Amino acid sequence: MADKNFYLTTTLPYVNADPHIGFALELVQADITARYKKLRGSNVFFTTGTDEHGQKLYETAQKAGKDIQEYVDEYAAKFRGLKEKLGLYPELHFIRTTDPHHIVAAQEMWRRCMANGDIEKRTYKGMYCVGDEAFMKESELVNGRCPNHPNAELIELEEENYFFLLSKYQQKLTEYLSKEGVIVPEWRRQEALNFVQKGLEDFSISRVKEKMPWGIAVPDDETQVMYVWFDALTNYVSTLGWPDDAEGNFKTFWDNGFAMQMAGKDQVRFQSIMWQAMLTSAGIKNTDQVFYHGFITSGGQKMSKSIGNVIDPMTIVDEYGLDALRYFLARHVHPVDDSDVTLEGFKEAYNANLANGLGNLVSRVMTLATTHFTEPVELNQIESDVSVSERMEKFEFNRAMDAVWERIGQCDALITLKKPFSGIKSENPEEQEEARELMKKLVREIYAIACDLEPVMPETCLKIKTAVTQHQKPENLFARKD
Repeated sequence: MADKNFYLTTTLPYVNADPHIGFALELVQADITARYKKLRGSNVFFTTGTDEHGQKLYETAQKAGKDIQEYVDEYAAKFRGLKEKLGLYPELHFIRTTDPHHIVAAQEMWRRCMANGDIEKRTYKGMYCVGDEAFMKESELVNGRCPNHPNAELIELEEENYFFLLSKYQQKLTEYLSKEGVIVPEWRRQEALNFVQKGLEDFSISRVKEKMPWGIAVPDDETQVMYVWFDALTNYVSTLGWPDDAEGNFKTFWDNGFAMQMAGKDQVRFQSIMWQAMLTSAGIKNTDQVFYHGFITSGGQKMSKSIGNVIDPMTIVDEYGLDALRYFLARHVHPVDDSDVTLEGFKEAYNANLANGLGNLVSRVMTLATTHFTEPVELNQIESDVSVSERMEKFEFNRAMDAVWERIGQCDALITLKKPFSGIKSENPEEQEEARELMKKLVREIYAIACDLEPVMPETCLKIKTAVTQHQKPENLFARKD
């Protein structure tokens, strides 16, 4: 059953580098989900954006010798451009944490948490990871370093900051995380629950403005700016118009809808613990579900400019086409586990499954249809594969695509076995009629396949449907790459 009002958001990437294939994965997974929900009848609000404050960005802009606002404007434009380049949901919303209405929302979030007695000022000394923009506990370190940034030195900081009293929320977070379905996959929920049950520490939510001026001002204290995570996390409700909610989107999609977030596996502490405590403190409903995807590696190593194994998704789109990238990310990258991706592997999958698979089948079927029929085939008895929708509901994008390609294989086998191209030439009327009925069946099959592919490969779906309804052989859907 479709969720009547469905809200979906990605995380907001820092705008300190060009978009990479890891974020493209998150965007495409989210876009597939948004399109699928829309097709199932949901009223969908899908949003992404950019995180534009914090020490990391401030230092990067300084090193580049650029004005910080001009710097974030430049990179935000690149991320906004992904809507067209990745063929994203037409009604996609885009938020920047430098937007005036977001700044107002972040300050209101602060005031509500403060009014609830959950923010206090204190002096703190600890080891700080600039990459995560977070203080690290000794128990979280691997070989004395942040596990997410093992090549970066931690720095020791001591200053007076405001703290959010996360420790107060251990019981409430335990109750929230004990509900099945609030995190996908299930074992990530257990991971979050175990983290909370070991005990929570309060976390710093501000920085001294004199040292790090690029951030949202703390209400009623000109000497401090907000910690980037406190600021950025608020985007999930500010994008809906909270707190004023002039257009009613917050009430419709958050209060009275199903609110879902997508994030990388390294985000569990931020999205399902810190953010949920902030929501509770501010008197806002918790996120209904967070889906965590794995990482993309290349050649067995984490992608790195220094290693030279970074894969630019736009390079793939330019050479192979938009839907080829979307197909690969859906089928050949595991939804929740880490996956290794190389350009050689991409090319192999493209030729085998798109050029020689789907593209070849559509060409064969429509050549038969346009050669032997004068009118389009009637589209009755169109049957989508139930297993595709069942797997999509579980975010098993790869298994959903496996089911589609199994059907493609069955159609190919049917042509090879029954040889309708020969039967239609038979002098036996029964054999001719059998061949005609098989051709009609195959046309309906590729139309049904197009329907099942629509959330993943919208352009290809449209081309196949157009070919069928207008009774024409389409141009080569996927040219083979040598």
